[in-house]
Amino acid sequence: MTGRPRIFGIAGWKNSGKTGLAVRLVEEFTARGYRISTIKHAHHDFDIDKVGADSYRHRHAGAHEVVIVSGTRYAIMHELRGAPEPSFEDILSRIGPCDLVLIEGYKREPVPKIEARRRDAAKCEPLSPTDPFIKAIAADHAVNDTDLPVFDLNDTKAIADFIAQVTELPDLN
Repeated sequence: MTGRPRIFGIAGWKNSGKTGLAVRLVEEFTARGYRISTIKHAHHDFDIDKVGADSYRHRHAGAHEVVIVSGTRYAIMHELRGAPEPSFEDILSRIGPCDLVLIEGYKREPVPKIEARRRDAAKCEPLSPTDPFIKAIAADHAVNDTDLPVFDLNDTKAIADFIAQVTELPDLN
């Protein structure tokens, strides 16, 4: 695969259902035979290795990057150590070949995306009126104030079909 991969985002406020939808979409697309990668943007400090683990000790000793490799997976942790957060395009360029990259977060990036809405979200202000890249809305409640397609937040199959159509994902059958 050369060039930029097919990408589709899931945007929404905290607790809007983004992660659950992303997980269900990965399951749905992989069940269909597609190779899916994901990028998750976090707005806070996070750790993926446990206190006391060798990788944790390497990182805390000052390593710029720590690579953990086993017979089943590998991970690369890169410490910014005060440097600016890498751009979305820089992160995207590090993704290996795949059929589709699902993006969770990065709600202001100019990529096609679906807006997740849940009544219990941290904020309920709609994103779609000010974001022309939002192609549809997935909600756990009725949405009447839009011309965009609206899906039930839990209708994963219909949302996956929509994403496949928007990204022109080739049919594997």
